[in-house]
Amino acid sequence: MAKYFYIARDRVGNKITGSEDASGPDEVINRLQVRDLLVVSVLPELKQGDLPAQSTLGSGVQARPRIKHHRVTSDDLVLFCRQLATLLGAGVTILKSLEIIAQQVPSQRLYQVIRDLQGKMEAGLSFHEAMSKHPKVFTDLWVNLVESGEASGNLAMVLNRLAGYLEQNAAFKRKIISATIYPSILFVAGTGALLFMTIKIIPTFVELFKGFNITLPALTQVLVAVSVFIRKFALIMLGIIVVGVFLLRKYVQTNEGRRQMETVLFHLPIFGEFYRVVVIERFTSEMSTLVESGVPILYSLEIAEHSVGNLTLGNIIRKVKDDVREGKPLSQPLQQSGFFDPMAVQMVSIGEEIGELSNMFKRLNVFYQEYVETFLTRFTTMFEPLMLVFMGLVVGIMVIGMFLPIFQITQIK
Repeated sequence: MAKYFYIARDRVGNKITGSEDASGPDEVINRLQVRDLLVVSVLPELKQGDLPAQSTLGSGVQARPRIKHHRVTSDDLVLFCRQLATLLGAGVTILKSLEIIAQQVPSQRLYQVIRDLQGKMEAGLSFHEAMSKHPKVFTDLWVNLVESGEASGNLAMVLNRLAGYLEQNAAFKRKIISATIYPSILFVAGTGALLFMTIKIIPTFVELFKGFNITLPALTQVLVAVSVFIRKFALIMLGIIVVGVFLLRKYVQTNEGRRQMETVLFHLPIFGEFYRVVVIERFTSEMSTLVESGVPILYSLEIAEHSVGNLTLGNIIRKVKDDVREGKPLSQPLQQSGFFDPMAVQMVSIGEEIGELSNMFKRLNVFYQEYVETFLTRFTTMFEPLMLVFMGLVVGIMVIGMFLPIFQITQIK
C-alpha cells in the first residue's frame, strides 16, 4: 500500500484535494469517481531523494511523438479536441488523456503546450486555468467552454460540441479556400502573361521598327511607353508595393486602422454584403455552440465579443450585451443595431419565446454557410469567362498595336 495525493473537482466545480492509501493510482481514481468527483490528477507520495513524477500514468518513460511540423494548425486543434473528448467520455482522467495525446501529437509546439498543461494541472490549476496560460493556442471560446464543462461536470460532452464546432469551422474554411484557389491561379497566370508580353515581346517589335523610317501609330506608342516605364521602374514599383503592404498591415493591426479597414470592406459593392454574411456566420456558429453547451446568454455574448474576429461586430455585441443585462430580449438590440437581417432577428425572437435559442442559432448558421458557399460557387463560375474576356481584350489590343506598324511598312512603296 502507498499513499497517493489527489486533486479533483465536484459537480459544482469546487477544487478538492486530499490523500488516499491504495495499491495503485487506478484504485484512487475509482474511489473518487464513486464519490461523483471529477479527477484532475493523482500523484504518488514522493520519498526523500525521489524525482517528481513527469507523468500520471505511473511510467517513468515518456515516448516522444513523431513530430511533423512546429506550428499549431487548426487541424491539430481539431484532432486534439476530438481525442480528448473521446478519452474523457471513456472515463479516462484528464492528465492520463493528455499523456496519451502527447505521445501522438504531430506538432512540436502543441506537444510542448500539452506538457505544460500537465505540469500546471499537477501543480493544482484546473484545466481551463492551465489553458488560459496559452492564449495564442487556446482562444477565449476554448477556455470558457472548458470552464463551463468543468463546472457542470460534463466536460466530455462540452468538448464533443467544441470538437464539432471546430470540425465544421475547419471544413467551412477549406471550402472557401478551395473556391478561391482557381480564380487566384487564373489571375496570377494572366498577370504573368501580360507582363511577359510587355517586358519581352513589345521591346522585340520596337527593335524591328527602328530599321524603318515610319511614325508609329498612337496605340503602338502608348504600348511602347508602358513597356519602357515598366522595365525601367519595375523594381521601384515592386519596392513601393512591398513597403505599402507592410505599412498597411501595421496600420490595420491598430484599433483605428482595423476599424477603417472593416468599414471599407463592408461598403464594397457586392463583396461588402458577402463580408458581412461571413462575419455573421461566425457569430451564429459560436453562439449556437456556447448556448447549447449551457453557457448563460450574457457570458456567451461576452465570449463572442472577443472571439468573433471583427471589431465592428464586437462593438455591436457589447451594446447588445449591455441591453440584455438591463432586461431587454436579445432580438431587440440585434434589430436596433441594423447589422443583422430581419430574418435573423425574427428567428432569434422565436428562439427566445420557445426556449430553442441554440437551435435557432444553429439554423441561422446553416443558412449563412449555404449563402457563402452559393456566392463563392457563382463567383468562381463567373470569374473564369470574365477573366478570359479581359485577357482576350488586352492581348488583342497588344497584338493590334504591334501589327499596325507592320501594315504601314507593307504599304510603303
